[in-house]
Amino acid sequence: MALAISVVVTYTFYKFDFKFNLDLTLLSIAIIFPLVFAIRTSFRRREKALEHLSEFRSSLKTLYYFFNSNEKLNEDDLKEIKDILTEINTATLSNLKSKDFVVKDLDDILNKVYQFTLDKTATIPRNLRDKVFRFMKDLHESIENVFAIHTHRTPISLKAYCEIFIYIFPFLYVPTIIYNVGIDNSQSIVYSIVQLTQFILISLYNIQNQLEYPFDNIGLDDIKLDGFRIER
Repeated sequence: MALAISVVVTYTFYKFDFKFNLDLTLLSIAIIFPLVFAIRTSFRRREKALEHLSEFRSSLKTLYYFFNSNEKLNEDDLKEIKDILTEINTATLSNLKSKDFVVKDLDDILNKVYQFTLDKTATIPRNLRDKVFRFMKDLHESIENVFAIHTHRTPISLKAYCEIFIYIFPFLYVPTIIYNVGIDNSQSIVYSIVQLTQFILISLYNIQNQLEYPFDNIGLDDIKLDGFRIER
């Protein structure tokens, strides 16, 4: 769409011999700077998500080790807590892949660990319970962080500004290129420059859009969520 608009605009301005000289520095500040800022912000959010997911899996594994090291818990108890931790793991990753993160359902599953610990006070020593609650805090914190990244993304106004300006860009850029190249020189030069510039801009915007939501496993740089399963 953006490339088609740039072709039509170039043809129209050539037809009506419309050209002017505009400082392209102004255009770079108006569009390149916000676009690069949005890409950097999305990339940082992706890196933060990786950190929180690593903490999420390590907390789950540590909780399992704590329970498994308690010789007073029988096989049925160990299987129950393992199933609960696996359920937390699966539910969290499934929610991340979905556009709707159901926090309430996930909180209900997390409460099962707390309830299990309380139900087994006779077999789980006080010091072990304290360690469990300590790592449950880390688990809750990591889930809340990835939920925040999943829900709150790059400001919509900034994305809308970048997208709108990409479509407006040819109306300002084409007359300047025609003026600099010259009306009598080959039109193919202007078409090539405009198309290449517009392609770069829309490509950068698409990269930012893919980094914006790194959990759906669609973009090339999306997070491989299966790598954060307890059993892998």
